[in-house]
Amino acid sequence: MVGAWRPADEPQSPLRIRFYLVAGDSVLVESWDVHGKPHSLTLYHRDSGSLLATHYCPQGNQPRLALSTRGAGRLHFVFRDATDLDPAKESHLHDLWFDLTNPDRPVRSETYSSKDGPANPERLQLIRYSGE
Repeated sequence: MVGAWRPADEPQSPLRIRFYLVAGDSVLVESWDVHGKPHSLTLYHRDSGSLLATHYCPQGNQPRLALSTRGAGRLHFVFRDATDLDPAKESHLHDLWFDLTNPDRPVRSETYSSKDGPANPERLQLIRYSGE
């Protein structure tokens, strides 16, 4: 996943997603930019024998998701807890999936949840971005 990506079905989309390693290659950073401006971050890192994802949302909350299932090129993270979240007023990332079975076109899906319950999953197929 390390590298720059864009939505596969929207070549004109201003969204760019970059994955890169930091902290001695122990943390994978997922950085979203829209029109060249930072939008959100998700950091993936180990926690004992598990994997956590901490999402830094434009709403200002920071949900943490734990790897729930993995296998056959697929990962599923589920909500564990959050910091600075007001569940009465804000939605938050609740589920996050990666389908890496086709490394040239990975799929990232997510579901947000609010006081009204979970929203429909959003699916984003990615393709490498070589512009700029």
